[in-house]
Amino acid sequence: MNPAEVPTVDVPELPAEFALLDVRENYEWAAGHAPGAVHIPMSELPGRVAELPAADQLYVICRSGVRSANVAAWLNGQGREAVNVAGGMQSWQAHGRPMVTEQGAEPQVV
Repeated sequence: MNPAEVPTVDVPELPAEFALLDVRENYEWAAGHAPGAVHIPMSELPGRVAELPAADQLYVICRSGVRSANVAAWLNGQGREAVNVAGGMQSWQAHGRPMVTEQGAEPQVV
C-alpha cells in the first residue's frame, strides 16, 4: 500500500478508545508522548511485531505524520488494520491532548 493511500484520521476525530502506536525515536518519545501509547521506533518494528497491541484497529503516530503513514502502509500490507494520525504529535499537542514523560519533566514534541 502506498503511504498516500493509507487511511488517515485527524486528532479531533480519534475515537474515545483506541490503540496508539508511537513510532518515533527514543529521544522523541522521552521528550513527551501520549499516555497509554505503545512505543516501537519505526526502525525496530519489523523485529518487534509481536509487541503490537492486539486491537482490531491500530492508530499510528510520529512527529508530523510522515513516518507513521509509512508504518501504517506497511502494517496494512501485513494484514493489520492501521490508520495514520494526521499531523502526528505536533497536531496532538496543538489540540491540547495530554502528554507525559517518564522523568516528570514538562512534556514537549521534539
